[in-house]
Amino acid sequence: MPHGTYRDITLASAAALLAALLVAPRLLPETGGFRQLVGSFLPWLIVPTLLLALVALCAASKVGLVAVVAPILAWTVLFVPELVDRPHGEPSADALRVATQNLGADSTADELTDAAVISVQELTDRNRTAVAAALDPHHPHVATVGTVGLWSRYPLSDVERLDLGQGWARALRATLETPTGDVTVYAVHLGSIRFNDTDSRNRTLRTLTDLVHRDPADRLLVLGDLNTASTDPALSALALHDVRRGLGFTWPADFPLTRPDHILTRGFTPRAATVRHTPGSDHRAATATLDPTPHVSR
Repeated sequence: MPHGTYRDITLASAAALLAALLVAPRLLPETGGFRQLVGSFLPWLIVPTLLLALVALCAASKVGLVAVVAPILAWTVLFVPELVDRPHGEPSADALRVATQNLGADSTADELTDAAVISVQELTDRNRTAVAAALDPHHPHVATVGTVGLWSRYPLSDVERLDLGQGWARALRATLETPTGDVTVYAVHLGSIRFNDTDSRNRTLRTLTDLVHRDPADRLLVLGDLNTASTDPALSALALHDVRRGLGFTWPADFPLTRPDHILTRGFTPRAATVRHTPGSDHRAATATLDPTPHVSR
């Protein structure tokens, strides 16, 4: 086989693989956490795609240059619309500002006190007193279970501890009593995920998905660290709106590469979303401003 033909086949095959990964990551095998790995860092496939285009250009491979159009086009369709800053309209007087923060070792979430509702994860004996001191003065209504906490300016009722399949409660469900009506809030920290070990995350995500699907609430929030990226196909099963601006990466805090921290909604219209670097945590915080939509029968 002529060297040029072998080169063209290699470049075209690599381009086809990148396009397939972008378009259909859910078809990848779950074994070893490979699907999770690709799904979590899906936007970063633009890097090998551009490198492949550069190689094809330097090698003067017309076949390679034509083939690389496919993953470039796939990436453009998937992610460019998310990078375009579209106006969401001004929030109403009834807008609800929410935030979620994985506290890490030393964060107290005191940078998030402008939010009416704050979900925190990794609440421990080491930081619990400092977090309460920062949030209690502005958020008198509190519910905690294990290492998960929910602080609110509005009354909380029907607080329910949730074991999502880990053998202990690391999530809660509560009713938020707002001036415009009740909102169901799930404050959660799904199972941890490591390379070659996704069972706990997958199990807790399936349980949460089942609870959300069966929940009759018109207005519903899921706030927390889901150990699942926005680009992970597994997250779509929740069938909720992922509120973020752009790609909104939150982890690791110093140079975010993916987004495991989420504000997921039903029955709200997003007006704004931000990501904040808060001292003491290896996660950035996610915040959103949400307008309630009129109640409708489900």
